[in-house]
Amino acid sequence: MNQAAQILEPVREIRPPTRRPGAVNGAMNFVAVRMLTGDRAKYLGLIFAIAFSSFLIAQQVSIFAGLLNRMRSQILDITDGDLWVMDPATQYVDEVYALRDDALYRVRGVQGVRWAVPLFKGQPVARALNGRFRAAILLGLDDSSLAGAPRKMVLGSIESLRDPDAVIIDLAGYHFLFPGQPPRLGDVLEMNDRRARIAGISDASAPFTSFPVMFTRYSLAVNYVGRQRTQMSFILAKSQPGVPAAELTKRIRAATGLRAITNDEFGWMTISYYMQHTGIPVNFGLTVTIGLIVGTVVAGQTFYIFTIENLKQFGALKAIGTTNLRIVGMILLQALLVGSIGYSIGMGMTAIFFAITTRQEATRGIVLLWQTMAGTGGVVLFIVAVASLMSIRRVLKLEPAVVFRG
Repeated sequence: MNQAAQILEPVREIRPPTRRPGAVNGAMNFVAVRMLTGDRAKYLGLIFAIAFSSFLIAQQVSIFAGLLNRMRSQILDITDGDLWVMDPATQYVDEVYALRDDALYRVRGVQGVRWAVPLFKGQPVARALNGRFRAAILLGLDDSSLAGAPRKMVLGSIESLRDPDAVIIDLAGYHFLFPGQPPRLGDVLEMNDRRARIAGISDASAPFTSFPVMFTRYSLAVNYVGRQRTQMSFILAKSQPGVPAAELTKRIRAATGLRAITNDEFGWMTISYYMQHTGIPVNFGLTVTIGLIVGTVVAGQTFYIFTIENLKQFGALKAIGTTNLRIVGMILLQALLVGSIGYSIGMGMTAIFFAITTRQEATRGIVLLWQTMAGTGGVVLFIVAVASLMSIRRVLKLEPAVVFRG
């Protein structure tokens, strides 16, 4: 017995080799990737579907956000005051019902108002001596303080507005009225049969329309448009230190009966008007929805067909003991890999698109926002989740015996 025990002792010490979890996971991941790239046509089709969907969504959402910002461009550029005071019926910045002159003095008399100045907004037709003309957005600033003047100047200075017949025009408007001519000061325009001399060129935010944006003194602006009984479009007000803007708006409303709102509130009020009374949100929303549907349906169908064609491979993995959890992990890896590549290509295409268009004056200021990229990433994650869900459900019901069928 002792001799037999000595002979069998080495046999008892033999153990099967231990499988390292990391090595097993790596092997399964490698198999999943090879299965995915085995059919190049379907693999590239999945990537294209997600890339096209992410490009369409990111591009349309970015353009939509850029247009929303353009709707309030003049409000964003005028930063001197805290509040805008206007007629109670005013709905947005481009709809102006002029105030009586005594409204300015009533606002100045409200406790907590540091200063208040008039602001004129009109739309005259500007004609250059070369014959070119276009309707322009004209802002008339307080003669003494020039509150509301542009802060980004390309040529000239704000103080040049104090010169006779002086106006400041934005760079895009200058290029339209004087095509092919390098920016320079001293060119002459005509508005309402009155002479206007370009004393400065600004880098104003792009407006919702493609009209030139001009700034001049209040006393000149009313003549460039044509005098009416009432002229004052808005009142810009500044609160005293320590007086909250929200509290001051209530005081002005109570004392004058006029609507007083902050810059940010006025901007969103303008955006809300365009959202409710134009077809912009419907058009862009429809395009984004189409991109989402196309990406989900095409990617889901292609990924499901790919899974069906690989059922025998999944069945073989089940037959050798691969758990459902590991197979689900393989499918999710395939979906995330395709989604990541497609998303990266789509964002690259979108970045190239905006790198080209943002250099053009007509589409300046419309850029790819990081919020758009993050939101599109979430949409792509949803697409690959839906695409993989159908495949996971089919594989989990798979019997290992399928591998032995003809």
